Amino acid sequence: MVQYNDTVSQVPILPRLAGRYLDRDISWLKFNERVLDQVGRPDKTIFERLSFLHISASNLDEFFMVRVGRLCNHIHYKQAQSHKPNEYLSLLLGELLRVARMSFQKHHDYFLKKVKPLCEASHFAFVQDVNTLDPRAQDQLKHYFKETISPMLTSIVPNASRVLPTLMNKGLVLGIVPHNPAAKESSMQPTFIQLPQRLPRFYQLNRNRTILLVPIEEVIRAYLPVLFGNMAIRSATLFRIIRDGDFSFEESQDVKVSLIEELESKLREKDQGKIVRLDIEEKHDPWLLDLLQYKWGIKPDHVFWVPKQSLIDLTGLQQLVKQGHVGNLPSVSPISFPIQRNNNLFEVLKKQDILLHHPYNSIELIIDFLEKAAEDPYVIAIKITIYRLAQNSAVTAALRKAAACGKHVLVLIEIKARFDEVYNMREAKGLEQAGCRVVYGDRSVKTHAKMMMIVRREGDHTVRYVHLSSGNYNEDTAKSYADISLMTTDAAYTRDVAEFFDFIAGHSTPQAYKNIITAPLRIRDQLTGMIRQEAQNSQQGLSCGIVIKANALEDKATIEELYKASQAGVPIRLVIRGICCLIPQRPGLSTNIQVRSIVGNFLEHARIFYFHNQGHPKVYAGSADVMVRSFDKRIESLFLIENPVLKQQVVNILAYDLRDNVNSYLMQESGAYVHATPGDEASFDIHKEFFKIASNSVRNAQLFS
Repeated sequence: MVQYNDTVSQVPILPRLAGRYLDRDISWLKFNERVLDQVGRPDKTIFERLSFLHISASNLDEFFMVRVGRLCNHIHYKQAQSHKPNEYLSLLLGELLRVARMSFQKHHDYFLKKVKPLCEASHFAFVQDVNTLDPRAQDQLKHYFKETISPMLTSIVPNASRVLPTLMNKGLVLGIVPHNPAAKESSMQPTFIQLPQRLPRFYQLNRNRTILLVPIEEVIRAYLPVLFGNMAIRSATLFRIIRDGDFSFEESQDVKVSLIEELESKLREKDQGKIVRLDIEEKHDPWLLDLLQYKWGIKPDHVFWVPKQSLIDLTGLQQLVKQGHVGNLPSVSPISFPIQRNNNLFEVLKKQDILLHHPYNSIELIIDFLEKAAEDPYVIAIKITIYRLAQNSAVTAALRKAAACGKHVLVLIEIKARFDEVYNMREAKGLEQAGCRVVYGDRSVKTHAKMMMIVRREGDHTVRYVHLSSGNYNEDTAKSYADISLMTTDAAYTRDVAEFFDFIAGHSTPQAYKNIITAPLRIRDQLTGMIRQEAQNSQQGLSCGIVIKANALEDKATIEELYKASQAGVPIRLVIRGICCLIPQRPGLSTNIQVRSIVGNFLEHARIFYFHNQGHPKVYAGSADVMVRSFDKRIESLFLIENPVLKQQVVNILAYDLRDNVNSYLMQESGAYVHATPGDEASFDIHKEFFKIASNSVRNAQLFS
C-alpha cells in the first residue's frame, strides 16, 4: 500500500483566501517547495540535487519578477487611482513575501546542510576565503584576475546628484565604500562593480582529487587593491537585485508602431523596472544597505539576507550541474512505430499515425522529418507555430534551408514568449531574411499552440503531413520535458490544421473544427460541456470518470464544474504539476476529487483530458492548461486522440501517472502536499518505467471500470 509522508512544509493560507479556491500565488510557492524537496531526497545524486536547487532558486527569481512585480504594480496603480491602499492586495503581498522569505531561507539551509557536505564528499569544495589557499593557488587566481577578469570590470560611480546607477537585473554587484575617517557619512560616495556575467560563476582549481571552487566575487574581492590603488576600502558588500519583469501590451492607437517596436520599447523599460527584491550578504555594510533602500525605495520586507557561508545567487550552481553530465536513459522507439531503420516517414504516415511520448521517444524523429522535408524536392510548403526554441535551433535552421530551396515557409513565432523575447525576435528576423513568411500575432493574445504542417506534391495530388504537440519545438527542453505529440495524415486533422494556419495568416475566419479545439472562445465551453456530461452519466447510473493532467488548474468556471461533477458522484483524478486552486477532498464540495502532483527528474509538461463517456473515452491532448490566460488570452489547441491504439497509449500514460509512488505528492484539503512512498508495494517510478514500456501493459491499461 502506498504511504504518504508529510515531507513538504505546509504553507499557511490566508483566511480570506480559504473559501472555494486556493490562491494561485500561494499554490505556486507550494509547487516550488516540491521542487526544493527533491534536494533533500536520498535517492538523488549530488548533481541532481544541485540541479533541483538551481531550478528552485531560478523559479523563485521568476516568481518575484512576474507575480510579485505584478502585484506591486497593481497596488501602486490602485493607490494612485483611489488615494488609499488596497487592503486585500497589500495583505496578500505581505503574506507572499513572508512565505517567499521562508522559502528563500530554506534554499540556503539546504545548500549549507544538504548540498555542501555532499559536494565535499564528492571532491568538490567551495572556497570562501582566498587567503586560505596555498601560494601557488593564489598566484593562479591573481593571474586569472589580471588577465581575464580585470579587463571586463568597470567601476560605476553615482553622478553628482547622487542618483544611483541602473544596475543589471539578477546580476551580482559589489558595492565598494571607501574608507575616509574624516568624511561625514552624508558625503560618502559608493562605487559599484558589476560582476561579468559571461565568466564562469566559479574558478576551478584542481588539487589532488579535489576540485576547489572559488566564487568569482571572492576573486575580485581579494584583489580590489589592484583596481583601487592606494584608496583605502571600508567595505565591499555583495548584493543582487531582482527587478519587476512583468509587462503587458495595450491596444495601440498608433498603427505606425509595430509589435516589434513596442516590444523592444517594453524590454528597455523592463531593464529599469522597479526593484522587488534585494539579496545582500548577511555581513554587509549597514550604511550601504540604508543608501540602497533609500535611493531605490526598497521596503524592509523586500530585503533578503544571505547567510555568511552560503552563496548569493544559487542559480550559479548550474555550472556544476553541467560538469556532472546528468543524463537520461537512451530513448526508446515509440510503441506505434517500433521499427525506424531507414524508414521513409512520408510513406509510413500515409499508412498509420504515430504517437510520441517525449523524452522517452526522442524528438529527433520530428527534427529529422523536418530536415528531410526542407530538402525534399516534392515538398512545396511548411507551416509551423513556434513559442520557445533551443539555442542554435535545428528547427529554424531547417526552415531557413527550406526557404532557400524555394518552398513556401510560414512561421508564426511568438515574440512575446516571456524571457525569450530577444532570442525569438532575433530568430524571426533571420527567418525573414532567409525568405520565410513570418507572422508575429497581435498584442492582445499569445500564440501558444504547437503544430506543424508539411505539404507535399505526390503525383497529381498533394498530401498534408501534420504534427500536433503539447510541447515546444525545442530539442533542448525535449530531453527533460515529458510531452506527447501526434504525427498523422488523417484528413480530419489536416483539414483542421490547414484551416488554423489560414486563420493565423489572416486568410479566413475559423469555422468549427472536427478534431481540434482552440482558444480563445471554445476550449472552456467544450471542456465544461464534457464535464457536465460525465455528471449526467453518473446521475443516470452510467459509468463515468474524469482524469485531467495539466501544468496548472486555476480557471474558476472549470473548477466549479468539477465540484458539481464530484457532488454528482463522478470519480475525478487530477494530475496537476504546479498551481492548483481547486480544493480536493472537502466534504460536500469535492469528496470524489483527488489531486496529485508529479515532480521528479523530468518536468511533466503534457496536458491530457480524459472523459470516460460510458466506456467510450474521449481523450484530448495539447498545449492548454486549465487557466484563464490559456482559455481567454492565448491561441491554444487541444487535439482529439481518435485512433483506438493511440488512445490506449494515452490511457496508459495516465494510468502510470496514477500508479507512481516515487515522484508523486498528494494534495490535502488544507492545501498541503504529502509525498508518496512505496510502503509495502514495489517502487513505481514513471520516469524509469516509461523507458521500458511493454505493449501488453498498454493494451490492458484502464482508468475506470
